Amino acid sequence: MTTPTNSKVPSVAIWFWIIYVAATTLGETGGDLVSDTLNWGYLGGTAFFLAVFVVLAVLQIRAGKLHPPLYWATVVASTMFGTTMADFADRSLGIGYAGGSALLFACVLVTLAIWYRAQGTVAPSAVAAPKPEIFFWIAITFSQTLGTALGDWVSDGFDLGSATGALIFAAGLIVVAALYFRTSISRVSLFWAAVILARPLGATLGDFLDQPHDQGGLGLSRLLASAIIIVFIVACLFVLPQSGAKRSEGASA
Repeated sequence: MTTPTNSKVPSVAIWFWIIYVAATTLGETGGDLVSDTLNWGYLGGTAFFLAVFVVLAVLQIRAGKLHPPLYWATVVASTMFGTTMADFADRSLGIGYAGGSALLFACVLVTLAIWYRAQGTVAPSAVAAPKPEIFFWIAITFSQTLGTALGDWVSDGFDLGSATGALIFAAGLIVVAALYFRTSISRVSLFWAAVILARPLGATLGDFLDQPHDQGGLGLSRLLASAIIIVFIVACLFVLPQSGAKRSEGASA
């Protein structure tokens, strides 16, 4: 029998990844809606979503326990900031998809390394106090930004298209799931691998939803696509179980 902890991260089960991918997809459509459709620009969108993310992250860290709506709102704000930040770095600063992806991947690894050195674990089940939670949200935000750059690199940089890109990253997640069920590889390592892969899956799915038909997309407006995803996430929060991660989920950390 496992002993629950007061982790501020929801239990990592299949429903967690369903909502997470939906949240990252919303990050792509919502981020593009503000920066492109509303003509705020990448810098303006980045500043706006950074401010929203900081406010929600502070509220989330100050909360004494897991509040699923607040947690997922913070994830969405993080992924929207990641979308506009990656676009700003890749396009406005001219770093390019490859350069941006390499830089952001290094940022993720450095954050996890510093966190591990300070706390002895980077398991989601150990995010129960302000210090590890600060590390958690920094790592999540870097991974969100990395995922946007990776998604754009695969779908646009290699001219594969958003649908093919989504299939590639979905296949990557299937491999991670197979490793989870078939091997004894650290569950924490697999968690962070899945976090990194889920974001470009959401990015490519978001592009697929709003790209014109002649580019292989569904041709939905970004506003409509975002609204549909928001309704889906809210429905999931009502229907699917919401509880904090348990200590056993952080085994082999």
